[in-house]
Amino acid sequence: MSNAETKATAKADTKAKVDTKAHANTTATVASADEEQDLGAARSQLSTAPKEDAAKEDAPHLPSLGVIGWARWFWRQLTSMRVALLLLFLLSLAAIPGSLIPQSGQDETKVADFMNRHETLGPVYEKLGLFHVYSSVWFSAIYILLFISLIGCIVPRTWQFVEQLRGRPPRAPRRLNRLPAYATWRTEAEPEQVREIALTVLKGRRFRSHVAGDAVAAEKGYLREAGNLVFHLALIVMLVAFAWGQLFKSEGTKLILQGDGFANTMTQYDDFKSGNLFTLDDLDSFSFNLKSAKATYERNGPNRGTPRTFESHITYSVGADGKEKPATIKVNKPLVVGDSKVYMINFGYAPVITVRDGKGKVVFKDAVPLLPIDGNLTSSGAVKVLDGYRNAKGEKEQLGFNAFFVPTFAGAGKGQMLSQFPALDFPVLALSAYRGDLGVDSGIPQNIYQLNKTNLKEFKDSKGQLLKKRLLPGETMKLPDGAGSVTFDSVEPWSRFQITQQPGSGWALAGAIAAILGLAASLFIQRRRVWVRAVKGADGVTVVEMAGLGRSESAQLPEELGDLAGLVHDKAPTAPDHATEADSTPKSSGTRTPPSSDSSPSSPSSPSSDSSDPSHADPAPEPDAGTTNPDPPVVPAEGAETP
Repeated sequence: MSNAETKATAKADTKAKVDTKAHANTTATVASADEEQDLGAARSQLSTAPKEDAAKEDAPHLPSLGVIGWARWFWRQLTSMRVALLLLFLLSLAAIPGSLIPQSGQDETKVADFMNRHETLGPVYEKLGLFHVYSSVWFSAIYILLFISLIGCIVPRTWQFVEQLRGRPPRAPRRLNRLPAYATWRTEAEPEQVREIALTVLKGRRFRSHVAGDAVAAEKGYLREAGNLVFHLALIVMLVAFAWGQLFKSEGTKLILQGDGFANTMTQYDDFKSGNLFTLDDLDSFSFNLKSAKATYERNGPNRGTPRTFESHITYSVGADGKEKPATIKVNKPLVVGDSKVYMINFGYAPVITVRDGKGKVVFKDAVPLLPIDGNLTSSGAVKVLDGYRNAKGEKEQLGFNAFFVPTFAGAGKGQMLSQFPALDFPVLALSAYRGDLGVDSGIPQNIYQLNKTNLKEFKDSKGQLLKKRLLPGETMKLPDGAGSVTFDSVEPWSRFQITQQPGSGWALAGAIAAILGLAASLFIQRRRVWVRAVKGADGVTVVEMAGLGRSESAQLPEELGDLAGLVHDKAPTAPDHATEADSTPKSSGTRTPPSSDSSPSSPSSPSSDSSDPSHADPAPEPDAGTTNPDPPVVPAEGAETP
């Protein structure tokens, strides 16, 4: 053979070897891809996250021009979970100004005071809608977008979850030893018997199970996805309930003296506010009378003066001809009538004042409520005599008195006139007197607890100073120049009530509870799958393989698989020819293996080192090029781990 022929033959041999090696590498790559696809099928549908379109994955750029393209892109962005979380975070931030800045719907006086004190900042806040945050355009926009985003997230997840419930767990992968949790052993039981045992055990542990080919496929943890859906649905319920309550709510307060009553009509309220869609027809028809108001306080110890009880004993009736019923209203224990709740929110005192003119005629006799200014019920207010009074010259005048009341006076010469205790231990009333025009006939609203001194003149004492005096119950202050007198008769208690009508509050509470339960389920319940394969080994002995796969790595999955393997092993024990003394569980596995030999159920791991036991035999050689891997592989105990 010539040199040229020898070189050509060597070159052909080298090319054949290279082609053979390349073909082998291609076959291995295909086999690896098949295995990855096989594991991907096992991991599929472990979550109900919305499926992304291929176009979106392949094209991160903005959509092509066109109304439909932009609309589709905007909808995908709006209904994504990250945007829903972002909107929820923005809604929380947007609610902060409503807690820090006075709101016009709650207290117009504080808003006006803020505007007076901040001449530059006030108009800016007003233009931004910060004085009415919850009804502003920007807050409503965030609210509505969040509502739409949650619905867009829930609908596809719900349909996918329903499809999963109607389907069955997927078939077992070809190589179970590649899964995170794995156990194997050899038994004399027939494969059909092992599969029946595994099916019974898994169903007893509430797994959805069925036989698929040579293995039992089981799945558990659907409550995780159900909890996730319940959490999002509960958020929608809470948003709807909040909106409903804001649109149809009503809230008002009324101060009632002991012995007086109240009817639930608009004219009876001291102040009233309502939602945009509320009408007077929505008011519940009821009335009540305050029979007595009581309060008790701690007498001794470091908590002296702390309230113990506030109670208002009433009789109420529902409707125009309703029968009167007794009831007791306490703090956080309201009276419930229809959709309305009557709360007791405050307690105080009303000195009973009698005013006489110069001829001794009674021109005013009533209990005058005073407002507390501290925790010991030091109170202040005004007494206004509007009609019926004439001065010594017979001219009509109006009288006004600044009133300052303490239920427990420390005594003269013992500091300022401040109450030492909130109970009526030593009541004292201080009055200062004025006369003239109180300004109530001008048509301009004024505070009933303050005097408008614009058109008033002071009564003078003998020293030319403002006439003022401290009075005990039963004492009288004489007005100069025969102008009359003022008598402090007694003290009556009063209660302030808040009447609220908040539709949707029950739905909001139910939504909050459901959200907590759903979130707990989605966080603490693990979605997992278990497969049990039983096939005849090369030596005719049944090889049992068990493996588990979860949505995320968890130490509970290997432990649960160990428990299941122990139950199956108890009914399909290791073959006697392979049984040895019980081995301890490997520390790295976290699974419980039943008493057996090296071929007993083993922990999730990579394939072990060589062993003389046939259960640890090397994997079967790769098939020739052009052939496919058998499904399933007849490999005895491949991937088993020795302790």
